[in-house]
Amino acid sequence: MIRFRLHTTTAIEAFSGPLHRLGCYTGDMITGPLIAEIASLVGEPARATMLSALLDGRALTATELAYAAHVTPQTASTHLAKLTEASLLSVFRDGRHRYFRLASPQVALMLDGIMAVAVENRPRFRPLSRQARELSEARICYDHLAGHLSVELADFFTSHEYVVFGDEGAEVTEDGTRFLTDFGIDVFAAGAKRRHFCRACLDWTERRPHIGGAVGAALADRLFDLGWAERLKHSRAVIVTALGKRGFQRTFGFNVPNETESRMERPDVGRVVLSE
Repeated sequence: MIRFRLHTTTAIEAFSGPLHRLGCYTGDMITGPLIAEIASLVGEPARATMLSALLDGRALTATELAYAAHVTPQTASTHLAKLTEASLLSVFRDGRHRYFRLASPQVALMLDGIMAVAVENRPRFRPLSRQARELSEARICYDHLAGHLSVELADFFTSHEYVVFGDEGAEVTEDGTRFLTDFGIDVFAAGAKRRHFCRACLDWTERRPHIGGAVGAALADRLFDLGWAERLKHSRAVIVTALGKRGFQRTFGFNVPNETESRMERPDVGRVVLSE
């Protein structure tokens, strides 16, 4: 029997043995109610919208989340209290404002996993609006890239055997370590973080894997630092700059569609560069 703690307050007992006897219990309660509790929190439309708004890794105020979910500040406050109590969100204060963010990368993986399951047996996602197209082409998923651009990058790394995807995750090869180091990424510093080093994440718009984990986050940070990519203001969408368009072709061997650069030049699009 293995005993461990959930959120430091609830003892869980996991029994090892024959598969048909395998179980996980909290006291006299099986794990079904625990799953149901989280599912009920995430499944409420306003709360789901708030969580989705935080998937880009940024912290937002209660007012901003209320606006995103189209609810009153009072209703948002109630929702946020429940999500924080369940450790789905964390909160910190900066001056007069309280900011909310996803509590951990595991929460982001859970939300992205729900999206992957939700669209699995449906017709492939076909974005119609400009905003939907931007998200489909390139976006931030917590701290790494997702969308068509990220899948193209994953194809480059796997075709050169820099990264090998497996059932349990992904592995960076020796050649991959050298390539990432030459590209300006401290692979060993990424490996020191307390999270998955490298993993394959199923992209719910492309239905193919992209690179996540600490390596995926470090790769995204490097692209932003180089000025090859920028984030759209108030959106998870990412655009490729003219400098990045040349850089992707020279370094990774693929061309970014022309419409990505032309969108960047539109005067009505506000942009912020990721600083972290």
